[in-house]
Amino acid sequence: MSDQITVTRTVSATPQQLFALLSTPTRHQEIDGAGMLRGVEGSTEISGVGDEFVMNMHNGDLGDYQMKNTVTSFEKDRVIGWAPSMHPIDAKKDTIGDVRAEGHTYTWHLAPEGDGTTVTQVYDWSGVQDPDFRGFFPMLSEDQLADSIEKAGRAASS
Repeated sequence: MSDQITVTRTVSATPQQLFALLSTPTRHQEIDGAGMLRGVEGSTEISGVGDEFVMNMHNGDLGDYQMKNTVTSFEKDRVIGWAPSMHPIDAKKDTIGDVRAEGHTYTWHLAPEGDGTTVTQVYDWSGVQDPDFRGFFPMLSEDQLADSIEKAGRAASS
């Protein structure tokens, strides 16, 4: 079984429009295909690898929690990606025990296609080291990732 899901769609927004959206965490709720994002702490703009932003999250199993995202890929108008981890790393111990919720990434690849963009989103959990956390993957489906790309295309071009 693969440790990643890759989804590609072509949308009508330009790579520049999409990159502007993806590099603005305060807009990530607009592209949430899983319905878990509740907003960002602060108003961070992503400017390069190593930048961090904290997202407020919610799901039925964990309730409210936060994920710190560290930017892992950044090539203006071409590639952007981040690695989420529980924030703080030992949060939700009462629910998930000593699980280290880290090691997965979301990377967006943008390629010009006519008046639009071919978007490839790679959801990769091959870097998850904690065997208990690996058991949760995949947390998102191919359909949710595709929905995220479609939402990004609409939000970026509006």
